[in-house]
Parts: sequence; C-alpha cells; structure tokens
Amino acid sequence: MRPVRAPEFLRSTQASYDAIAEAYAAEHPDSLAGRPLERALLTAFVELARVSAGPGQPPVADVGSGPGHVTARLHEAGLPVFGIDASPRMVALARRAHPELRFHVGSMTALDLPDETLGGIVALYSIIHVPDDHLPSVFAEFRRVLLPGAPVLLAFQSGDEDGHQRLTERYGQEISLDYHWRTPDTVAAHLTKAGLSLHARVLREPGPGEKLPRAFLLARRPPGEPAAGRATSSSGTPGEITAADSG
Repeated sequence: MRPVRAPEFLRSTQASYDAIAEAYAAEHPDSLAGRPLERALLTAFVELARVSAGPGQPPVADVGSGPGHVTARLHEAGLPVFGIDASPRMVALARRAHPELRFHVGSMTALDLPDETLGGIVALYSIIHVPDDHLPSVFAEFRRVLLPGAPVLLAFQSGDEDGHQRLTERYGQEISLDYHWRTPDTVAAHLTKAGLSLHARVLREPGPGEKLPRAFLLARRPPGEPAAGRATSSSGTPGEITAADSG
C-alpha cells in the first residue's frame, strides 16, 4: 500500500516553521507570560478536562505545540499531556527545552491516535494555517479522538470577515506560510458541524504589536454520547503516538 502524501499546505507549513524555528522560539519563549486572559482560559480548560475525566485522567494533546511552553503549562497544572507539531525542528526544540515531556511530529489532519483516547485538546494559533476546505476534517479528527465530554480550546486571530494572507519572508528566512483569518461565527459553525458543542466564546481586542483581535472558542464533545471503550494504539498505550508524520 502506497503511503498517503501530505497535502501541500502541510508540507509548506512544516518547511516554513523548520526554517524559522530557532528565531520563533527565541522570540516566543512563553507567549502566555503577559496575557492573563489567555492563562485564565487555559485554567478553565484544565478544570473542564478534570471534570469530564471521571475517576481517571486521560492524556491531553497540545496540537501545534511549537516550542512547548503551553504543553509545559498544562503539565504544571497537573494534566498528563503531550505535544504535537508538524515541524520536526520545533519538536526538537521543545524536547530540548522540556525534556521531561513528550513531543511528537504529527498532523492535526490525521492524528495518529485511537478513537476516544484524549481527555482534551488545546490548539492555540495552529488552525490559522489550515485552509477552509481542510478545516472540517480537522475538527472531525478532534471529535474522533476525544472522549465524550472532553473539551477543546481554540485560539486564532480574527476580524470582521474571513481572510487569507501568505508570508514569503520571516526572520530573514524565505518561507511560504499561509494564514487564514476567520470570524468566531465561522469557526463555531465548523465545530458544530463536526459534532462538537460550543461552551464559550471570547473576543479580545488587539494588544501591543497586534493588528487583529484574538478569538477563543471553548467547545467539547457532548458528554451524553456513549464511549466505545478506550482503544489502544499499536504500542498498547492509550494516547501514545506510535509513528511520526512528516506532514
């Protein structure tokens, strides 16, 4: 069976972040340090993940984990967590900065996880690189791997209408990186169609150095759905990514 080739947008996103990884990590060692609203929303996510977990605490995934500082905050809050990023260089930097945590190369379009494995997903400023026609499949993947009741926290740049921009240079490096700006209503509609129920939405005005508002959506897989049982990966460990996806 021939391996499935990653979509072009994933290949260009991976290559772009590989090129700028060191400079990006140096500029953003902890993007939540001066942002109390974001930290408060992450705390709300942690509490929802604990409530939905029941007697045990399944792992949480930080999707688009970059240098790993959000993964580290979730770990410090007491959640079992691992990071996933499309860029192998970003994953290497995250492992170096946080050697006690797990980081894997992977794609949010095809998560290498069994059904109903996760107790939550955080995706901060990572869906902005996903084109409109791939967003439904991404949220369908989120729903597939989440346990009933498990929360999802999204953050993304927003505006009065949906838009698109391509950057060809950053930090002095030649890249090809697409950014997709969407209104909270647009993203909420995609979540609903994927079978995820909206819990809260927050819109923050642009801060210093920011041009666009920041939107935050907190959703979850409906808690009343029957779980099919905790499946295991080929390694026999729930929540363990077993193969790196170069996309």
